[in-house]
Formats: sequence, structure tokens, C-alpha cells
Amino acid sequence: MGRYEAFGAQDGGSQSMPSPDANVRVLFNRGIQMHDGVRLSADVYLPRQGDRHPVVLLRTPYNKEDDATVETALSWARDGYAFVAVDVRGRGDSEGTFVPYRNDARDGVDVIAWCAGEAWSTGRVGTVGGSYCGRIQWLTALLRPPGLCAMIPLVSPSDAFVEWPTGTRHPMDISWYASTDGHTMQNPGPVAWMRVYEHLPLATMDEAVGRQLANWKEDLAHEGKDAYWAALDYQSRMDEIDVPALHISGWYDDEQVGTPLNYRLAREHMRSAHARDAQRLLMGPWGHGVNRGRTFGELDFGPEAVIDLHGYERRFLDRHLRGIESEETDLPPVRIFVMGENAWRDEDTFPPQKATATPYFLHSGGRANSRFGDGLLATEPPSAMPPDRYRSDPMDPVPFITEERHNQIGGADDYSAVERRDDVLVYTTAPLEHDVEVVGKVDATIYAATTAHDLDVMVKLLDVTPGGKPIRVVDGMVRGRFRHGMAKAEPVAPGEVMELAVDVWYTSLVFRKGHAIRIEVASSAFPKYDRNLQTGESLARGTRTEVADVSIYHDPAHPSHISLPVVTRP
Repeated sequence: MGRYEAFGAQDGGSQSMPSPDANVRVLFNRGIQMHDGVRLSADVYLPRQGDRHPVVLLRTPYNKEDDATVETALSWARDGYAFVAVDVRGRGDSEGTFVPYRNDARDGVDVIAWCAGEAWSTGRVGTVGGSYCGRIQWLTALLRPPGLCAMIPLVSPSDAFVEWPTGTRHPMDISWYASTDGHTMQNPGPVAWMRVYEHLPLATMDEAVGRQLANWKEDLAHEGKDAYWAALDYQSRMDEIDVPALHISGWYDDEQVGTPLNYRLAREHMRSAHARDAQRLLMGPWGHGVNRGRTFGELDFGPEAVIDLHGYERRFLDRHLRGIESEETDLPPVRIFVMGENAWRDEDTFPPQKATATPYFLHSGGRANSRFGDGLLATEPPSAMPPDRYRSDPMDPVPFITEERHNQIGGADDYSAVERRDDVLVYTTAPLEHDVEVVGKVDATIYAATTAHDLDVMVKLLDVTPGGKPIRVVDGMVRGRFRHGMAKAEPVAPGEVMELAVDVWYTSLVFRKGHAIRIEVASSAFPKYDRNLQTGESLARGTRTEVADVSIYHDPAHPSHISLPVVTRP
């Protein structure tokens, strides 16, 4: 949903407090008046040398004075920037009521105008921040505020239902709504979250937490892509934006799909050639908390995995806020970490021009159930083969391996135990005779039928080690009722064979010689996605479940496959 790393005098006055750094002075709790009279609270970090500075702005719902923000602020101030940290409306020391995303665009225009107009400012503002703090940069940029000269959005959430194409919220998002209930961060510790996620209906899950969460209830009242959700779109409106941006995420970020997509959309649709050419993409071997370490889940990505991220960001803002045009500030259009090879690579485009969509087809004798079945994955199209079948029970969903709360959903995890289940179909290549480099967009086409009135199809891509350990790479899903788009739910007819397009997101990985490429196909991944109750009834209010027999087809008329962007190098 959104993650990242006391309002003072009523007349907007400020205090100058001692700083941990003698070269930085801090103005705490500066009041910024919004267009409707609500006052937001800002802390301003200023270099002691010089009178006017370009501004780096962070707006956050997570407390502008937490340790991570203070450390970031001091780093920018030491570099000669004014750093402004603002509690968003209704959070921290800021007045008003917190309604996620609904006020942040217009408030952002007011905050940027204030930053640009202060005596210590050069008038040039760059915005930074991740997750919630990334998405609100995009929403503000739609209004084209004067003074906004550059953005660094990290791990940005997408438009509604791009990363959660279920028609409703992820169950795990409830822990975010609970943690941001009120002005201060709430302690999630006393709650048994895994039990909460099992609660039905979804619309009253907040009550299972022991809270009354108005924002949760309002969001759950809107199923599918209606005007309520469309009001928060920015990806479909990229042609209204004209700002250089440094897009940053990790291959294991649980909101990863938004960042490469934003980069592509910005390069293709921003209003001016200058802004289009000034887009930059950085993707590392990280989760939602970028640049945290060299290990993630089961994998060690080596000493190159952690970089001087602040230095990379500074080079970008030096160019666009200070006008320093040099080889040092001219970042490559794309810098990606290639997992498996465990090395950084610069590219002119993403996906790389050398990447070719290569189909790997599902094969079996009708018994691909579990890792002990007969499922195969191969580049040859299927011949006449019987479908694979399994029983999908919403009350016994396929587990998705994850921590309990929203901070990081899934990772580079070992799915050996999950693959023992008969409701998980497993298709694996023969051991690879040479390295296979996969960089870019992964998609799947699955032909499926169900005896019930709705159907989810999950596709997971895994890297199988020579010892047989299947490590998750990336995954995606499609919900049957939204198979033709999120704007309108369409009934699923029991027994009808449907062609389902599954967005499996992006990756950058070399499958090493001796490893194998595997996909799993299932009808649940809980609690990452809500359980499809399979009745066709309301997603948010439904409590009745239906057990279904699901068939996955792979034959000449129904060539189910995954499409991998395979890079061929000399």
C-alpha cells in the first residue's frame, strides 16, 4: 500500500534547534498553509554555508522526525541542499484528516510553492521518497506545479489494480491501514495478523484487528475500476506530466511492477522531448526496502548488491536542480542488476533491445500435480495432451511465503514444501545445457476452465538449483471475472475454457547452466492475494465459498505457455 523507509506555534512560527551536525541548522515545525486553511508541519534542514539552496522535498505519512528521515535530511544538507520533511495531511504534526492519497496532489502543489518561495530557496525543487511517498510525487506532478524540476520516486505503487488485479485490496494491506490509523504510527505487534487475514468478509476485516478503519471500509466499498479509483490514476495520464525522474526499485519489491512500467510510459508519453530523454531507471537485487543488504531470502547477491544510493541520487539532482551538466551527472538511461550473474549492467533501453520474447510451453500427461508429477516446460509447442486438473478450495488456499505484515510481501523463497500440494501444478525444463539470461517483461497465457463461478490463475516463475531447490523469482495472477479488464466484472461460465493473460511482472536473472526453469500454476496465493471464494458474489462482502475442479489445458488448440524475455549475447 505504501511504505518507506508536534505542530508548533499556531501562527506558523519556528524554532531553531541544535543539530547533530555543526554544519547544518534545523528549523522545526514550520507551518505551511494549504489552499483550504489546513496547516501542514515541516522540518527544514539548511546548510550553514550559503544563503539560497535548491530544495529536496519529502512528504511522508510515517513521521518526518524518525531516525531514517533525519539521517537522509542531514546527508542532503551536507551536500548543500535544503531538505524539507513534511508530515502529510492528518499525520504526525500536520492538521486535518488522513485519507490516503486523496489530498496529496493538491497539497503537494502548495508545499512546493512554499519551498520555492522561501528566502533560503533557489526556487528549484526536487521531490524524493518511496512507496506512498513515491506515488504522491506522481499525483502532484499531474498538476504541473511551478518549481518542480525533478523527482526521485522509489518503489512507487501503480494505478489501482495493476499490481493487485483482484478487484479489491490485498488482505495484508489491512496491517498498513492499522499502522497509519490516526496521527501517529500504531504498534502492530499485539495482532495475530495471519488469523486476521483469514477473516471474512473482507469489508469487516478491520473489526477483526480491533479497530474501526474508515479508510479501509471506504476502499472496500469499491470493487473493480470505478470513478473512485480512477481519480487516483497517474500511469494512464503520463502525457500530462513533464518532469525528469529517476525511477528506483528492486526485483523483489512487492510493488516492483510500477517502476519499470513508469519508466517506459514516461519515456514514451511525457509532454516534452527534454523530460522524456531525462528519465532514468535503477533496478537492484532488493525488496521494498531498497539497498538494505547483499542477501535477500535464500540468495546472496554478492558485495556489489549494495551501492552508494545517495550518491547516485545526488548526481541526478545535481544535474536537474543545480544545472551541473558533466560526465559525472550524466547517468546511464538504465542501470540494472543482473541476478545470477550478480553484476550491474548499463543499458540504453529497458527491456534491452537484445531481449526476445521466447515461449516456454506447458507439457504433461495430465499429472503435473506437485513437484512429484509429470509436468514439463519446453520451447516445443504441445502435442495432443490431456489437461491437468486440481481441486481449488478457498478454505485451504495455496500458501504464499511471506512475513506477517505489509512491509515486504514475499521474496527469494524456497517453495519446496508448497510444491508438495496436489493443487499446485509444476512444470520444469530439463537441466539447462547453457546459461539462459532473462531480462524484461514476463507474461503467461493459460487456458483454464472451472466448475465454479469464478477462477483465479496464479503463475510463479522459479529458478531450480542443481540440488533441486525451487527459488521464487517473480509471479502474477489474473481473476476470471476481470479477464477482459478491471472496469467491468464479467461472469465466468462453469466449464467454459478461457484464455487468460497473466502479467508476471519483470525480472533480470541468468538461469545458470545446470539449473532449471520452472513455473507453478495454482488458483490461490494466500495471503498475498485475497482468496477467490469462487461463487461470483461480492468480493468484499462475500462469506460463502464454493469448491471447484479446475482444468489447465495445453494442447495445439490451447497452447498454455510462459513468455520469457531471453537475451542473446555474442
